[in-house]
Amino acid sequence: MRIFITGASGFVGGAAAKHFVAQGHDVRAMSRSEKSDAVIGSLGATPVRCDLENVTAAHIGDAEAIVHSAAFVEQWGPKDAWFRFNVLGTRAMLEAASQAGAKRFVHISTESVLWRGQSLNGADETYPLAPNSPYPYAATKAQAEMIVKAANSETLKTIILRPRFIWGPGDTTLVPAIEAMAKSGQWMWINHGRAMTSTTHVANLIHAIELALTKGDPGEAYFVLDDGVRSMHEMISGIAASRGITLPEKSIPAWLADAIGGACEAAWGTFGLKSDPPLTRFSAMIMSRDSVLSDDKIRTEMGYRPVISVEDGLAALPRPLAPGTAIPT
Repeated sequence: MRIFITGASGFVGGAAAKHFVAQGHDVRAMSRSEKSDAVIGSLGATPVRCDLENVTAAHIGDAEAIVHSAAFVEQWGPKDAWFRFNVLGTRAMLEAASQAGAKRFVHISTESVLWRGQSLNGADETYPLAPNSPYPYAATKAQAEMIVKAANSETLKTIILRPRFIWGPGDTTLVPAIEAMAKSGQWMWINHGRAMTSTTHVANLIHAIELALTKGDPGEAYFVLDDGVRSMHEMISGIAASRGITLPEKSIPAWLADAIGGACEAAWGTFGLKSDPPLTRFSAMIMSRDSVLSDDKIRTEMGYRPVISVEDGLAALPRPLAPGTAIPT
């Protein structure tokens, strides 16, 4: 199959590109720079120089399927960035894919499309979207889902996948953040990390993407999850341990974290500070609220089953080299 991937220089898109190349597919990937060209080329895919703001049918070429994983996922940034990339960028990708004659569009979304600040307990795909969420990332990803669903047609079939807490080898967000905060002494739990969460190992998400290229009810959304539910403390401590890090047990209550996040955003916005705030409202919220979801739908309709367990995934995470260990050449 000829597959066009966005976000291939990142965590999920890169894992997808590597997997589909290994499976013998013709993989092309959106690339915005020479650096991205090199990353994409190292995966065995063909870089195509374009971005979400200028992509055309010519860039898509004769690709049969699109895997759209690119998004603005930062918790702080220019006010219009989330809308430009997550909403307008998704619309541009759909238009280019349709004009190019692609047959399948797999959109990588997130459970964040449901967040308004509440806990989620047992939520499934019937739970209402939050396009007016107070959190820009959540709001714009929900709006993007609505566009993807509306774009479904007989000629371009769309499928929406919603992972939660993506983790695994190659992570470019969570592990670096843990390492940086641990090194600086800034790490602190919220509510002692007691919030319960569903999770999605990247290998399980790639398996779901592969299923979605040929299966699923077009126009529908599907949660993609690991087996079981765990506390934030268990998951994050386990990931940190893989890097030889023991996180301190310092903790603050959720109400205080929410207040600090709001105050930080107000100060950074007022004074136009260029650095990222130490805490945002969104990060305070997702670390302190339960996010327990149901993926019965994808298991029933696509036959999805996790290909790796949480326990095996944690055990397989890359470990730091012991002092004095020779690096293979």
